[in-house]
Amino acid sequence: MLSQFKLERQGVKRLLGELGKFPKGIMAVGRLDEKSEGLLLLTTNGKLSALINGQKVEKEYYAQVDGDISETALSNLQSGVEISIEGRKYMTKECAVKKIINNPGFEERSRRIRSDRHGPTSWISITLTEGKFRQVRKMTAIVGFPTLRLVRVRIGNIYLGKMKAEEVIEVERFDL
Repeated sequence: MLSQFKLERQGVKRLLGELGKFPKGIMAVGRLDEKSEGLLLLTTNGKLSALINGQKVEKEYYAQVDGDISETALSNLQSGVEISIEGRKYMTKECAVKKIINNPGFEERSRRIRSDRHGPTSWISITLTEGKFRQVRKMTAIVGFPTLRLVRVRIGNIYLGKMKAEEVIEVERFDL
């Protein structure tokens, strides 16, 4: 499902509007790329959207990466790495990164990412205050551990928790 309500060109893609009746002027706060999963906030408040998309609100992601991620790679991610954004070099900001020891237990994907016979994978938690295009995927690739699965688990004080795919709940309050 794409994290938008309208497409310029209608096709076979599913859109957020299919999940229910939403108020006029609703918008997704940030986006998830087509291969990513997880928490997506919707609002009619443009100021709140700008605040969250700005560089003040933490967004936490769990990334399943190819291989047994090294301490060196984790340290490099924490310190910031150079990635390419729209053809320009960009140095990511310092961020919180840690290896997740136990499988986070997300629902199985409808399409399997890859077979286990291709070697080990690791899960990491990465918390950013910025949100460049495909940033987490670019960051993990640059340190030698490409992202296989990416799930946003938190925006500010709102957590994905045990929500299921395509589940919509109303949030009463958002705090930084």
